[in-house]
Amino acid sequence: MAIELAPFPVPSSTDAAKLADFGREVKGINVAEFTPEQFKEIEEALYKHGALLFRNTKLSPAQQYALTKAFDPQSESYGHGNNKTGATKKSILHPDLKTIPSVPQVQLIGNGVVYNHEGLAEAKLKHPSHTTFHKTRVSPEDEDKGVTRFYRWHIDAALYDLNPPKVTTLYGISVPQGEKQICRYDDGTGDELEVPLGTTAFVSGKVMFDILPPELKSFAVRSKVKYAPHPYVWMAPAHAMPTGLGIETEGLELPLEELPAWEESKLKILPILWKNPVTGDLHFQVHPCGVQELIVGPLPEGANREGALYPDGGRIKDLKEVRGLLYKMQRPAIAPSLIYPHDWKEDDLVIFHNRGVLHTVVGAFKPDQVRAFHQCNLAASDEPAGPSAEDLKKWA
Repeated sequence: MAIELAPFPVPSSTDAAKLADFGREVKGINVAEFTPEQFKEIEEALYKHGALLFRNTKLSPAQQYALTKAFDPQSESYGHGNNKTGATKKSILHPDLKTIPSVPQVQLIGNGVVYNHEGLAEAKLKHPSHTTFHKTRVSPEDEDKGVTRFYRWHIDAALYDLNPPKVTTLYGISVPQGEKQICRYDDGTGDELEVPLGTTAFVSGKVMFDILPPELKSFAVRSKVKYAPHPYVWMAPAHAMPTGLGIETEGLELPLEELPAWEESKLKILPILWKNPVTGDLHFQVHPCGVQELIVGPLPEGANREGALYPDGGRIKDLKEVRGLLYKMQRPAIAPSLIYPHDWKEDDLVIFHNRGVLHTVVGAFKPDQVRAFHQCNLAASDEPAGPSAEDLKKWA
C-alpha cells in the first residue's frame, strides 16, 4: 500500500506559494516497521519536500537509528562522531547533548531533569538559549512577556573531518505545552514571528537560492566555503547576531593554536550549493557561524561580467567580508513568511533533509518544564555534490 502524503500544517504567516513543495505529513505507515518498498517512497518524498512528519509514532532508539541509517547504509557514527564533540568541554555543543548508552548514535536533548531514561539514571538537560550565545539579548522583562529569538541557524554537521549527515530524525517524547512566543529578529527590520513554545524552525535551502538576484546566484554557484578547524570550539567564545544567522565579527574566536590538535587534510571545504539527489535542485547549505573563508571560482568563458562579484575568482579571508556576503545571501530566506515553525506534539517524528534545509532551536523554557527528544544523524559516507557544469553555465 502506498504511503499517503498531506501538506504540512503551515501557519497563516507562511507564504504558501513559495513553500508549496516544502514539508509533508506521512500517513498510513508504521515508520518503526517499514518495508523496503515503503522506505523508497519515504526517501523520495523526503528529498522532494525537505521534511516529513509522522504523528503518534512509537520508536525505540534502536529503531530510530535503523531508520536514519537506511538513508545512508554505509554511515555508522553520530554526525559529530560517537564521542560527540571531540571529547572537549570547550565546544559550544557540549551542554546540549546526552548520549543514549545502548545506541550512541542517538542523543537525548531537551530541558529539565529526566530520570531512568534508556539507561541514563539522571540526565540534566538544557534547552539552548540565545541569552548565552548572542551579543545582545531580549530583556528579562520582554522574556517574561513571551519574547524570544532564533538560537542558531545551522545544518547538523561536525564541519571538520566528518561529512555532513544526509538526514536528521527528531522524535518528541516529552513535549511541554504553553503559550505561543514572539520570535523577534532585533536587526532593525521590525521582523517578528509568532511561534509555538519550543518550536524547531525550518527554512528551505532551495528557496534560499531561488530568491537570490542574478549576481548573487552567480556568486553562490561559483563559490565554496572553508570551515574553521573544530568550528564549534573555535566559535565558542564569540557572539552571534540577533537573528541567530552567523557570528558578530569582534575577534573573539579561539586562536587556531589554542584549538584541539587538528590536521589540514581534515578541514572541510564544501560548495555553497548542494545538489538534491532526486530533484537536481540546488540548495544553499552553509552553516554561517563556522565559516572561515570563501573560495570563489572565476566566471565561465563567455559569461556576462557586468555586475558580477569577483568575476575573476579569488579567496576571501577577511572574516567581516566573508560574514557580510553570507548574511546578504542567507538573510532573505529567514523572512517570517518563509519559515515553517513546527508545533511539536508528543510522539511526533520529524525527518528532515539535512543537506536541503537549515533549522534552529527557538524559545525558552523554565527549569521545571521537562522536554525530552531523541535526535539522530549520521556522518555521511560521501560529501555533498555541488553544482554541475550545466548548473554553472546556467547560473554563473
